[in-house]
Amino acid sequence: MDSPGPNDVEVNPVGSEKMECPVLTQPGLGETTTTVTTVTQTGGDWSTGLFDVCGDASTLLMGTFVPCCLDLSLAHQYGECMCLPLLPGSTFAMRVGIRERFKIRGNVCEDWMTVYCCYPLALCQMIREMKRRLKTQIYTVSTALESS
Repeated sequence: MDSPGPNDVEVNPVGSEKMECPVLTQPGLGETTTTVTTVTQTGGDWSTGLFDVCGDASTLLMGTFVPCCLDLSLAHQYGECMCLPLLPGSTFAMRVGIRERFKIRGNVCEDWMTVYCCYPLALCQMIREMKRRLKTQIYTVSTALESS
């Protein structure tokens, strides 16, 4: 004998009443979609000059006395591994990356000269730039529920 299908109705052995099959799944609540939009200020020149070191005392002290620690902090803010500054040329690569990310005017030759001739000052400028540009980001979050 075949088992009853989903549309079949079984007859109750006690009487002639009909018994329907139970509901095995519940309807879903829907699907939630969340969108996060980030607006970042881009374009223009560096927000501070190479020698504008007096505006941020902690960065100036770190750049003067322990630039290697400032380089680690920069790598972290940039979103890279903390070991990145151990690689040769990494500070130069981060400077080019920062300039490209924020669409700052300049070229690779200027970046190379700045990093290799004025390493502590370049680090300080890059940290100041990351702080200012990331502080001015605008986040927009929107959530939509689509029912099924």
